[in-house]
Amino acid sequence: MKKLSITLLLLVMATLGSIAQSKDEKSVAESVEKLRLAMIDPSKEALESIATEDLSYGHSGGKIENKAQFVEALVSGKSDFKSIQLTDQTISIHGKTAIVRHSLAAETLDGGKPGTVKLFILTVWSKEKGGWKLLARQAVKNLN
Repeated sequence: MKKLSITLLLLVMATLGSIAQSKDEKSVAESVEKLRLAMIDPSKEALESIATEDLSYGHSGGKIENKAQFVEALVSGKSDFKSIQLTDQTISIHGKTAIVRHSLAAETLDGGKPGTVKLFILTVWSKEKGGWKLLARQAVKNLN
């Protein structure tokens, strides 16, 4: 009987732990989706609200942007996403930090020139007063 009680207690503790983690994972996933939508239909307010002040935004070609540069590139149309699909997403929570990885396939219209990109993306999110905010992003080309 004692063994059964311990087993049940461990099961309940594991379940409660996964529920708490699932809540944070869900919240991070919602923030990722807000970012995806804001990149397709950019507004200064939406982009600024999803990123930390210390944003480091790395492109697959090596270019690094801060928050102001990231927002300006999208709002001005210099970087223009017509569609973005995210697949194979994983989310790992570590306290107030989340690591998200996914594959990105997008149609672009940068400088009026149509194109497509396939990238592997790593983002780092910080849990702040207003929710999960993008702290860092790095992309690498998907050669497949």
